[in-house]
Amino acid sequence: MNLLPSGICFYLSVAICWLMAEVDASWWYMGTLGSQVMCDNIPGLVNKQRQLCRQHPKVMQAIGAGIKDWISECQHQFRNHRWNCNTTARDHNLFGRLLLRSSREVAFMYAISSAGVVYTLARACSQGDLDSCSCDPTKKGSSVDAKGSFDWGGCSDHVEYAMRFTQAFVDAKERKERDARALMNLHNNRAGRKAVKRFMTLECKCHGVSGSCSVRTCWLAMADFRRTGDHLRKRYNGAVQVAVNQYGTGFTTAHTHFKRPSKNDLVYFEDSPDYCIRDHESGSMGTAGRVCNRTSRGVDGCEVMCCGRGYDTSRISRTTKCECKFHWCCAVHCRDCNQQVDVHTCKGQT
Repeated sequence: MNLLPSGICFYLSVAICWLMAEVDASWWYMGTLGSQVMCDNIPGLVNKQRQLCRQHPKVMQAIGAGIKDWISECQHQFRNHRWNCNTTARDHNLFGRLLLRSSREVAFMYAISSAGVVYTLARACSQGDLDSCSCDPTKKGSSVDAKGSFDWGGCSDHVEYAMRFTQAFVDAKERKERDARALMNLHNNRAGRKAVKRFMTLECKCHGVSGSCSVRTCWLAMADFRRTGDHLRKRYNGAVQVAVNQYGTGFTTAHTHFKRPSKNDLVYFEDSPDYCIRDHESGSMGTAGRVCNRTSRGVDGCEVMCCGRGYDTSRISRTTKCECKFHWCCAVHCRDCNQQVDVHTCKGQT
């Protein structure tokens, strides 16, 4: 799925950019500007966000460059579903009018985007790309875990800094508006931030005679972002439909038999569209032309994916590696083999 081409905002009218700003999380637009990010050219930022943007240009560049990573993870998680986190080059906010609906898909997008910023910034800190942070300075001296004592060393990912900055920047718009949708977004943003911290792991290196590990040097490292994506996908599956309480300060469950949401749950207000057909009002791209699995009875199967419209079958030639042999030492030689494969794609609406 194509993302917006770099620098596109500079070739579009400012009026169009601002019209689109009403339906998006405006900082997502930074991904279209890349390393050329300019704070005054990002539509829809509130004053606090614009101020942080001007004060931390390198951080903004890192956030902009990292947007493609959390979008890619979102698309991986939903690759076999009717809604597949698709983006389109003509929607300057990446997801179009879908964001107007307070659905569980939007809840996931806010959570994964917030998590993506935390991950991107913590990694940039550890790699020395930013002037405002580096490795976690609190990880000094000695400590103890289940295996015994160890010395802090190496470079621990500074997730606390990344979470603080992400909260200050990403949440700024919602904290200014403070309506029902803002409460939903704030909750899901926090769930996303917490998900990254959840999978921090202690990594160690042993020192001693003959690898005896009499002394250990350890550091805290983030897990691969896929684990955060997997976790948030599970939270999406169990997302809680809520309503705002009578004081406008929190949530009550929309149905009496629903559980009360925890801080780690995703929350949403509205039911999702079925995403079967292209619909500008709901932001649905439809499933016409999507590849489906003819033999599957799951969500990737042609019956479900195509919403009962049927599917077309075409035969294509695919080149694969075959007859691979290991040669001492140390190479694997394979032949290129051509294989005829049937591909099934959903029919459009008739």
